[in-house]
Amino acid sequence: MPKIKSFAPSWLNEPSPGHKLFAQSSDDARTSASLQYGKKPKPGPRRTIARRGTEVFVAVGKQIRWGDLAYLKESWETRHARSSSGSRIKKESSDDLFGYDDENAGNETDGYRIIKTPVADDIRQLVMSPNQDLLAVLTSHTVHICILPDSSHLYARDATPFKPKFWTLGPTTHVTSRSAVVSVLWHPLGVNGTALVTVTEDAVVRVWELSTADRWTFDAATLAIDLKRLADGTYLDQDFSTSVSATNKGFSPDAFDMEVAAACFPARSSGGWSPMTLWVAMTGGDVYALCPLLPQRWAPPPTLIPSLSVSIVARVAATEDDPEASAEARLLAQQQLDWMSDLDNQEPKVMESALRETTTEIYTRPARPGAIPKLQGPFEFELNPEDEQDDEVELKDIYVIGEKASVADLMMGEEEELDVDDADGESGLSLTVICLLSTSGQVKICLDTEGVEAQWLPPRSKHKSRLLASPQSPSLLTFQTFDTLKPVEVMPESWPMFSQDVTSRYAFYITHPAGITHVSLAPWIFRLESELQGDSEAGAEFRIDLLAKGQGSERERIYTQARSQSSLAAATVISDAELGHFLLSATHHNPVVVFFDTPVREMAPRESPAAISEHSEMPQPEVGWEPRPLFRASEALDRRSELPPWIDHLKTGKRRPLFQQELRLSMATLEVFTDGHKVVSNEVEHINNAVAELFRKCQSLQNELKQQLGKANEVKHKIDRITGEDSADDDGPVSQDELARDRLRIVRERQEELASRMEKLKRNLGRATSRELSDKERAWAEEVRALGDSILGSEADHLSKAAPRTKHAWKRFDEIKALRDALFAQAEQLQRIREATEDDSPASPVPSLKIPAEVRRQKMTQIIGLLDRESALVDAVKARLERLSVG
Repeated sequence: MPKIKSFAPSWLNEPSPGHKLFAQSSDDARTSASLQYGKKPKPGPRRTIARRGTEVFVAVGKQIRWGDLAYLKESWETRHARSSSGSRIKKESSDDLFGYDDENAGNETDGYRIIKTPVADDIRQLVMSPNQDLLAVLTSHTVHICILPDSSHLYARDATPFKPKFWTLGPTTHVTSRSAVVSVLWHPLGVNGTALVTVTEDAVVRVWELSTADRWTFDAATLAIDLKRLADGTYLDQDFSTSVSATNKGFSPDAFDMEVAAACFPARSSGGWSPMTLWVAMTGGDVYALCPLLPQRWAPPPTLIPSLSVSIVARVAATEDDPEASAEARLLAQQQLDWMSDLDNQEPKVMESALRETTTEIYTRPARPGAIPKLQGPFEFELNPEDEQDDEVELKDIYVIGEKASVADLMMGEEEELDVDDADGESGLSLTVICLLSTSGQVKICLDTEGVEAQWLPPRSKHKSRLLASPQSPSLLTFQTFDTLKPVEVMPESWPMFSQDVTSRYAFYITHPAGITHVSLAPWIFRLESELQGDSEAGAEFRIDLLAKGQGSERERIYTQARSQSSLAAATVISDAELGHFLLSATHHNPVVVFFDTPVREMAPRESPAAISEHSEMPQPEVGWEPRPLFRASEALDRRSELPPWIDHLKTGKRRPLFQQELRLSMATLEVFTDGHKVVSNEVEHINNAVAELFRKCQSLQNELKQQLGKANEVKHKIDRITGEDSADDDGPVSQDELARDRLRIVRERQEELASRMEKLKRNLGRATSRELSDKERAWAEEVRALGDSILGSEADHLSKAAPRTKHAWKRFDEIKALRDALFAQAEQLQRIREATEDDSPASPVPSLKIPAEVRRQKMTQIIGLLDRESALVDAVKARLERLSVG
């Protein structure tokens, strides 16, 4: 269910220019006052709001007012922001500051325009065409077609009323001397949305194929069907058209049994025969269906004809294989086959659509079996409540949700996929849902379990005059019945209405004099579809009992108005990125706006009930205020007094001489005083009720203010508990500066404590665990190892026998020591030989080696230097190795 976010915004209330879209003009006020002494208007549906994107067309009396809500909102907020910021300081009165009179041109008239119409009575309904280029304007008996201009023409800064092109539909058909028009529908399968279907109160259906280039299309209907004649028809070739010259107003039972209340077409994206089925609800409670109802030229969706072809071929095959099939079933299968064969023999005309940039195939209505289908009905209601009496039911509106289009079976085995135009983007039920609304606010939800298909009357037999046996009456399964009005809210002359919801095809709004109610069928639609598909493994009795006792349709009253207010216009739901998601309605004087807070849906299957329940169960933040509707004082306080018109009426009537003579006691004087007392007492009664209501509202405002203060106090206590400011302090109040300093000091101490703990943990972690060496550390270790091997030698070098090309330092050191020892040995040997020679024979010449002392001294010095150098080198290497091992 939608959650209400707020009610009427400031940019649609007085004194904003958006309020002028709904305010009653002075001419309308004078007209309503004059109606007190004339004939009261006949009750009927009031659909006076139509939309085109963010643009709305509102019918007020005989005028149509155009306004761009997005522009009105932006301009009002900008103007309000400038006035509140004080950028312009100018002394103006309230009338000058917010003076949005039509006489002033310029920025004040942007986004708002009056459209002048040629109607002679108050406008009852506005119906926008599918392509949003035509607008049907309805009074109680007449229909006018307005060719809507482009938005750029309406944005012009001109305060004069705009005069677009108007066409009168049926200037000799829909006139005040004939039956009233109850429904005007744009055919879902019309070419470029130009096919119009009108249904009058006397059960006459007319199909109009409009063309702005041909005036004759607005004068005569291409197809006219009198449902009263069609209900009594027996053969296909009979004349079921209405007679233009018929003026018989005598008694007829059909005049009561077939008094039309409303008619409806399912959506274009529906499956099966639904897009070409016209459902008609009678005031007495009967429901009829007319299928197929098509204009002369029609444009089906891509999947419509293939799906119908598959179903017709299956029906024909099943009928031929069944020897017990009745003659009626065989005739119906043959008629549907003839209808489809006529379509297959056609070569459709391909036309490019300017709006969607796609191609559309245009077909001609099949001539066989005939252009006028059979009237199916009245439908019998199965499982109808026993406490409901048919003679007490007075239907006012009908809303039909077509069955879902089954594309999976159609595309089985196909390589290419069809382009399915699914505007709803939502799967649903494979049955048609019919919703009926009565005067008492009772809603009856029915299911078409048998399925309405195309039917025609049998042809006249040339050989035999016998008639086929009359088939059984079709039936609808009454799934649920509930009330939307309390018994005290029921008004005999009220006309409740259905309105479509833009968020789901299985949700709608009901507008009645007491308010607006939202109804959602989603709780049981998807559960019923899963049962029909046979997804559950439980027993049939258990599943039926669970479905019957499960959750039904959800309904919620989202707006309630006082009994003294005028009737509401049918609700119009708008969902826009700039404006938001809201509902728009209006009384005769003021707008009614309800904004909804819709959660953002994720990319989940829309048809999944789990996804719907998941979004519905998401916790929402608690708010400290509840949205309440804007209170508007009763219209009786602003209504002009009825006494001056009564006096004017008296001056021109038969009691005119009483104003020219003295007051005398007579029957004429008594009659005048009696009538005057009735007028004054009636007016005073309305004023007293309005003042009493205003007084009660003032009292309730005091209670609401107390509740608001209590909620604000609760929120304050919650904030104090979160911030820690709720502790009792005996020393007196503490300033905010001191509280902030204490909190800052506590935070700093806490941070220092955490930093010291972190350092301790780092040290303990470094001791307890050994981390891996880095790349630089590994390279340095390899270098040290290589240096050690080069000095001390490695085990591999000791074990290997092959001599390396370059000698290591330790080998060179050993060779030097060996050479030193050898030289010392030679020196000692030479010294001993010399001494021995001198002692034995000094006289005999003994050969001796004579080495100069200088040479010997130099060689010894050189050897000692080399030894010292190698010793220093070895000592340095050993010291370095010792340092490395210690480190």
